[in-house]
Amino acid sequence: MELKNKVAYITGGSKGIGLATAEALLEKGMKVAISGRSNSINEVATSLNQKFPDHVMGIISNVRSLEAEQEAVQKIRNKWKEIDVLIANAGVGHFAPIDEITEEQWNDVIDINLTGVFHSVKAAVASLKVTKGYLITIASLAGTNFFAKGAAYNASKFGLVGFTQAVMMDLRQYGVKATTIMPGSVATHFNGNEPGDKDAWKIQPEDIGVMIKDILKMPARTLPSKIEMRPSIPPSK
Repeated sequence: MELKNKVAYITGGSKGIGLATAEALLEKGMKVAISGRSNSINEVATSLNQKFPDHVMGIISNVRSLEAEQEAVQKIRNKWKEIDVLIANAGVGHFAPIDEITEEQWNDVIDINLTGVFHSVKAAVASLKVTKGYLITIASLAGTNFFAKGAAYNASKFGLVGFTQAVMMDLRQYGVKATTIMPGSVATHFNGNEPGDKDAWKIQPEDIGVMIKDILKMPARTLPSKIEMRPSIPPSK
């Protein structure tokens, strides 16, 4: 894919993996729409536009709503015609034993991490078919490795990996590619973490941005449908 002037939509784009990916794609000349649930997404977009003028849109959208995602996609198409790349990145985590996790926490994780991706894909799939574009979902190693207190998160990420691979089979006949990226420990604000020196051993958000940029530049005949990422060196004890 020639990236210059192509259009990407990134959910959960206000910080962490989403923001780092937006910056990586903008540096390649792409136009990028980022979405989030609060007005802070517009502040981030304004800041990015100072460095990449007229190449960034901020959209307030909650992936839990199909209608909201449809409206977000329509805004992008009104401004830039079609979407070439959808990066479904929005996600949350609640971790507790099954006898302690609440129904509200369960629904929050499943509705955002799994059903939210379904909403984003449903909203954008027609545009991706027009452009013969690319879907990338951000899953986790928790989508293949289960652990205690991870019932909701594991369920959402196992489901997301399966969802993406099935969608890949559905869409490749139209020239649309789909990849799920499964990172291990990443230095982000996820689950209340404040990134700092203690996270230097982890995958950095910009590393995933580089990975996504490289995936988009793969030869057209090749599809890396599922990618696991880990820190190259474990934390010191």
